[in-house]
Amino acid sequence: MMPARPAPPNTPRHLRILSVGHTPDQRERLRSVLQSAGMIVDMTDTGTAGLAYLSQHPAPDVIIVGINMPGLDGFSFTEAVRRKPELRITPILVLTRERAPELKARARAAGASGWIAKPYQPQRLIQTIHVAAGL
Repeated sequence: MMPARPAPPNTPRHLRILSVGHTPDQRERLRSVLQSAGMIVDMTDTGTAGLAYLSQHPAPDVIIVGINMPGLDGFSFTEAVRRKPELRITPILVLTRERAPELKARARAAGASGWIAKPYQPQRLIQTIHVAAGL
């Protein structure tokens, strides 16, 4: 039996994405879009659940977070993630219907890497994730 050959250098790997927040319908649409692009997707419905997930699993390649969540909002979630040394460089993309410049500035100050406005174009979202992940 021959040993497995390594993947060619330009072969995309399966990105691991953690999505935090969003309504059930939005989560399912997001899951569908990302999985169709070959991504591995885990989801939590709140910031508190997202932090619990991150404490029990390896760091994802990219985190996608909403802003308006019960309890721990997206800004507080992002700040909490950035306080964890092992997650300081993990890209965090905010996905929201909000458009106010002061909210974008607040997200960036909290440590967000980027902002995606809903409604989003699936191919543009996938491209943004790839760029955030350094691909």
